[in-house]
Amino acid sequence: MDSSIDTMHTSTSTGFEEPSADDVLAIPVIVESVQVQRRLVDTGRGLRVHKWTGTEVVTVEEQVAADHLTVERVPIDRVVDCHPAVRQEGDTLVVPVVVERLVTRVELVLVEEVRVTRRRVSQLVQQDVTLRRDEVVVERFDEHSTAAPPGVA
Repeated sequence: MDSSIDTMHTSTSTGFEEPSADDVLAIPVIVESVQVQRRLVDTGRGLRVHKWTGTEVVTVEEQVAADHLTVERVPIDRVVDCHPAVRQEGDTLVVPVVVERLVTRVELVLVEEVRVTRRRVSQLVQQDVTLRRDEVVVERFDEHSTAAPPGVA
């Protein structure tokens, strides 16, 4: 990865001082100053990180409550006027179940009356009618007689 390298820069200054009144000679001294800078340099050395998750078995003791429900269907089969409400009877919740039932009845409905009244009417009617009639003629004759029977010419 990266590391930092400190670099130093030096600078030199020479100064000459004039002799003082005491005739002391001053020798110039070199003075150095330092400036520090940082920069990132790839050194080619990497870093590898391993991570894992460990497990541990721990026994926990806790009070747990559970409700057991019993469902009972009670047939009622009673006609009611309105939908009954859900109600609580002690620890029992009572939920009414209703159905709508179509009731069909046969009933006689008088739609109309047809009235028939008989009246006797008499009247004199004339009409030409053809009648048939059979006529029978009975003839008796005597074999020895020469006279013609009556009605024969």
